[in-house]
Amino acid sequence: MEVEGRTVGEIAEPGLLVLVGVTHTDTRAEAAKLAAKLWGLRILHGEKSCSDVAAPLLVISQFTLYGDARKGRRPTWQAAAPGPVAEPLVDAVVEELRALGAHVETGVFGADMKVSLVNDGPITLVLEF
Repeated sequence: MEVEGRTVGEIAEPGLLVLVGVTHTDTRAEAAKLAAKLWGLRILHGEKSCSDVAAPLLVISQFTLYGDARKGRRPTWQAAAPGPVAEPLVDAVVEELRALGAHVETGVFGADMKVSLVNDGPITLVLEF
């Protein structure tokens, strides 16, 4: 992942790219539950989890996950928490993962990031807490 032409977060081996969206009602407890779920989720090759094979995670804040395009031609982001609420919760997910023993790389909160992905599968899951 690049910000202003500089690599800021990268995992070079199989692992998880995690896009974290935060809404107004999310809590630190939910961030901890999400981290534990991500660390133990058995979706890697051979039904292994990141914790089973020490796979890295690349965690990126992504407010657009809460975009709503049901009306009109332009999405609204009203369900996304503002930066001062969202950033500490994205950081909490990262902290909790690291406390579990995970190798975690991150993006830059609020930055225009260029994210590259090689998706093996493909598999994409939405986890909500």
